[in-house]
Amino acid sequence: MKKTLFLAVTALLTLSSAQAQNTLRLMTYNIKNANGMDNVQNFQRVANVINNACPDAVAIQELDSMTNRSGKTYVLGEIAERTQMHAYFAPIRIQTMALPGREEARTLIMAEFEDYIYCCTHLSLTEEDRMTSLEMIKNFAASAKKPFFLAGDMNAEPQSDFIKGLQKDFQILSNPKVPTFPAPKPEETLDYIVTLKNNTKGFAAISSKVQDESVASDHRPL
Repeated sequence: MKKTLFLAVTALLTLSSAQAQNTLRLMTYNIKNANGMDNVQNFQRVANVINNACPDAVAIQELDSMTNRSGKTYVLGEIAERTQMHAYFAPIRIQTMALPGREEARTLIMAEFEDYIYCCTHLSLTEEDRMTSLEMIKNFAASAKKPFFLAGDMNAEPQSDFIKGLQKDFQILSNPKVPTFPAPKPEETLDYIVTLKNNTKGFAAISSKVQDESVASDHRPL
């Protein structure tokens, strides 16, 4: 069984396995740089959450690489090692796109596999930036010829204009009625997994779950 890794400030961890031939388990997790609600940075704890979920692909947000905030630690490398993941060198197309964010740089990362496309993002805290990002993502996804999935911390609740606009072109696969933030006692739904409506033929959503993890990060994994 070969595990694979994709790297960016927002990142995708992927697993190539026989399971993916029939079912696809997608996960998104804002890990807050592995700093838990107990103010302890614990890479193994985050890795355990991912390992216990057994996903085929994980969209990860809020992780640093060799910054002062991370104590000069390569955070994704720490998580990858503990999930037994490594860099993937096979011919899978990776593409990134800068998104607007006035608080900090925002990015969309896309990994295209044989049967599907999985994207990860962490959108701006500002509604105007999110709405601009939405148009950019829609244009980006328009040429997709296979199931297109988008996951991440959207920083927007279900009743927001952003999510209402998102639903014109994307179907929400996760349950927006189940909150994901803050982790100890979730009250807001900020994390989503969605798919482009134009490419929903050939698959059906089976279930969605917000994991009952209240300490490892300030968001719960979806």
